[in-house]
Amino acid sequence: MKVIATIGLGANLNDPAAQVEYALAELDRLPATRLLARSSLYASAPVGYVDQPDFINAVAQVETDLAPRALLVALLDIEHRHGRERSFRNAPRTLDLDLLLYGDAHFHEEGLTLPHPRMCERGFVLLPLLEIAPDTTIPGRGRAADWLAACADQNIAVLPPPAAAVNA
Repeated sequence: MKVIATIGLGANLNDPAAQVEYALAELDRLPATRLLARSSLYASAPVGYVDQPDFINAVAQVETDLAPRALLVALLDIEHRHGRERSFRNAPRTLDLDLLLYGDAHFHEEGLTLPHPRMCERGFVLLPLLEIAPDTTIPGRGRAADWLAACADQNIAVLPPPAAAVNA
Protein backbone atom coordinates (compact mmCIF):
# COMPACT_ATOMS: atom_id res chain seq x y z
CA MET A 1 0.00 0.00 0.00
CA LYS A 2 1.52 3.29 -1.09
CA VAL A 3 1.73 6.06 1.51
CA ILE A 4 2.94 9.65 1.28
CA ALA A 5 5.70 10.23 3.82
CA THR A 6 7.31 13.56 4.66
CA ILE A 7 10.99 13.74 5.55
CA GLY A 8 12.96 16.60 7.05
CA LEU A 9 16.59 16.97 6.00
CA GLY A 10 19.30 19.01 7.69
CA ALA A 11 23.08 19.33 7.79
CA ASN A 12 25.69 21.76 9.06
CA LEU A 13 29.02 19.99 8.45
CA ASN A 14 31.06 18.98 5.38
CA ASP A 15 29.36 21.15 2.72
CA PRO A 16 25.85 20.95 4.18
CA ALA A 17 24.04 22.04 1.01
CA ALA A 18 25.71 19.22 -0.93
CA GLN A 19 24.92 16.74 1.86
CA VAL A 20 21.23 17.64 1.67
CA GLU A 21 21.18 17.54 -2.15
CA TYR A 22 22.85 14.10 -2.20
CA ALA A 23 20.41 12.82 0.42
CA LEU A 24 17.44 14.07 -1.63
CA ALA A 25 18.71 12.04 -4.58
CA GLU A 26 19.19 9.01 -2.33
CA LEU A 27 15.57 9.18 -1.14
CA ASP A 28 14.47 8.60 -4.72
CA ARG A 29 16.59 5.43 -4.84
CA LEU A 30 15.14 3.78 -1.73
CA PRO A 31 13.35 0.48 -2.41
CA ALA A 32 9.64 0.82 -3.24
CA THR A 33 9.96 4.60 -2.83
CA ARG A 34 9.69 7.54 -5.21
CA LEU A 35 10.53 11.18 -4.55
CA LEU A 36 7.39 13.27 -5.21
CA ALA A 37 8.44 16.75 -4.12
CA ARG A 38 11.33 18.59 -2.55
CA SER A 39 11.55 22.06 -1.12
CA SER A 40 14.11 24.74 -1.70
CA LEU A 41 17.08 24.79 0.65
CA TYR A 42 16.76 26.93 3.76
CA ALA A 43 19.43 28.30 6.09
CA SER A 44 18.57 28.23 9.78
CA ALA A 45 20.24 29.05 13.05
CA PRO A 46 20.86 26.03 15.31
CA VAL A 47 18.27 25.14 17.95
CA GLY A 48 19.17 23.75 21.36
CA TYR A 49 22.96 23.62 21.20
CA VAL A 50 23.72 26.97 19.55
CA ASP A 51 27.55 26.94 19.50
CA GLN A 52 27.76 25.41 16.03
CA PRO A 53 27.43 26.42 12.36
CA ASP A 54 24.06 27.30 10.84
CA PHE A 55 22.09 24.49 9.20
CA ILE A 56 20.89 23.88 5.68
CA ASN A 57 17.40 22.33 5.74
CA ALA A 58 14.85 20.99 3.29
CA VAL A 59 11.71 18.86 3.31
CA ALA A 60 10.83 16.10 0.88
CA GLN A 61 7.72 14.06 0.23
CA VAL A 62 8.01 10.49 -0.99
CA GLU A 63 5.52 7.87 -2.02
CA THR A 64 6.54 4.59 -0.44
CA ASP A 65 5.47 1.01 0.13
CA LEU A 66 7.89 0.77 3.07
CA ALA A 67 6.36 0.50 6.53
CA PRO A 68 7.19 3.37 8.91
CA ARG A 69 9.89 1.43 10.78
CA ALA A 70 11.48 0.19 7.53
CA LEU A 71 11.52 3.74 6.16
CA LEU A 72 13.11 5.03 9.37
CA VAL A 73 15.80 2.32 9.17
CA ALA A 74 16.50 3.31 5.56
CA LEU A 75 16.82 6.98 6.59
CA LEU A 76 19.22 6.08 9.40
CA ASP A 77 21.28 4.07 6.90
CA ILE A 78 21.56 7.13 4.63
CA GLU A 79 22.66 9.22 7.63
CA HIS A 80 25.28 6.61 8.50
CA ARG A 81 26.65 6.59 4.94
CA HIS A 82 27.02 10.37 5.20
CA GLY A 83 29.12 10.00 8.34
CA ARG A 84 26.48 10.96 10.91
CA GLU A 85 27.71 10.65 14.47
CA ARG A 86 25.41 11.06 17.46
CA SER A 87 27.83 12.46 20.05
CA PHE A 88 25.18 14.45 21.99
CA ARG A 89 21.68 15.86 21.55
CA ASN A 90 21.50 18.62 18.89
CA ALA A 91 25.18 18.15 18.02
CA PRO A 92 26.59 19.35 14.69
CA ARG A 93 25.96 16.76 11.98
CA THR A 94 26.80 15.83 8.43
CA LEU A 95 23.19 14.79 7.84
CA ASP A 96 19.97 14.49 9.80
CA LEU A 97 16.89 12.81 8.30
CA ASP A 98 13.66 12.93 10.29
CA LEU A 99 10.52 11.03 9.42
CA LEU A 100 8.00 13.82 10.01
CA LEU A 101 4.75 12.40 8.67
CA TYR A 102 3.67 9.01 7.38
CA GLY A 103 0.26 9.41 5.78
CA ASP A 104 -2.15 10.21 8.59
CA ALA A 105 -0.37 7.95 11.11
CA HIS A 106 -0.52 9.14 14.69
CA PHE A 107 1.30 6.80 17.08
CA HIS A 108 4.29 6.26 19.35
CA GLU A 109 6.49 3.22 19.70
CA GLU A 110 10.06 2.84 20.93
CA GLY A 111 12.24 5.09 18.76
CA LEU A 112 9.47 6.32 16.46
CA THR A 113 6.75 8.88 17.08
CA LEU A 114 4.48 10.07 14.28
CA PRO A 115 3.92 12.81 13.56
CA HIS A 116 7.40 13.96 14.61
CA PRO A 117 6.85 15.37 18.11
CA ARG A 118 8.73 18.67 17.58
CA MET A 119 7.87 19.49 13.96
CA CYS A 120 5.27 22.09 14.98
CA GLU A 121 7.95 24.04 16.89
CA ARG A 122 10.43 24.23 14.03
CA GLY A 123 10.25 26.87 11.37
CA PHE A 124 12.99 25.06 9.46
CA VAL A 125 10.50 22.20 9.04
CA LEU A 126 7.29 24.17 8.59
CA LEU A 127 8.51 26.70 5.99
CA PRO A 128 9.88 24.11 3.53
CA LEU A 129 6.92 21.80 4.20
CA LEU A 130 4.43 24.55 3.41
CA GLU A 131 6.39 25.41 0.25
CA ILE A 132 5.74 21.95 -1.22
CA ALA A 133 2.46 21.04 0.53
CA PRO A 134 0.66 24.20 1.69
CA ASP A 135 -2.49 22.35 2.78
CA THR A 136 -0.71 19.86 5.06
CA THR A 137 -2.58 18.78 8.15
CA ILE A 138 -0.53 17.32 10.99
CA PRO A 139 -2.44 14.40 12.54
CA GLY A 140 -3.63 15.31 16.01
CA ARG A 141 -2.27 18.88 15.70
CA GLY A 142 -4.16 20.59 12.87
CA ARG A 143 -3.03 22.62 9.87
CA ALA A 144 0.74 23.05 9.54
CA ALA A 145 0.22 26.66 8.45
CA ASP A 146 -1.44 27.44 11.79
CA TRP A 147 1.78 26.54 13.64
CA LEU A 148 4.08 28.82 11.65
CA ALA A 149 3.33 32.01 13.63
CA ALA A 150 4.80 30.37 16.76
CA CYS A 151 8.13 30.10 14.91
CA ALA A 152 8.30 33.77 13.86
CA ASP A 153 11.29 34.45 16.13
CA GLN A 154 13.43 31.75 14.45
CA ASN A 155 16.11 32.86 11.99
CA ILE A 156 15.31 31.02 8.73
CA ALA A 157 15.93 32.10 5.15
CA VAL A 158 15.26 30.44 1.82
CA LEU A 159 18.43 30.09 -0.25
CA PRO A 160 18.56 31.04 -3.91
CA PRO A 161 18.89 28.08 -6.28
CA PRO A 162 22.46 27.25 -7.37
CA ALA A 163 23.68 29.20 -10.40
CA ALA A 164 23.75 26.03 -12.52
CA ALA A 165 20.04 25.44 -11.84
CA VAL A 166 19.18 29.05 -12.71
CA ASN A 167 21.02 28.90 -16.05
CA ALA A 168 19.84 25.42 -17.02
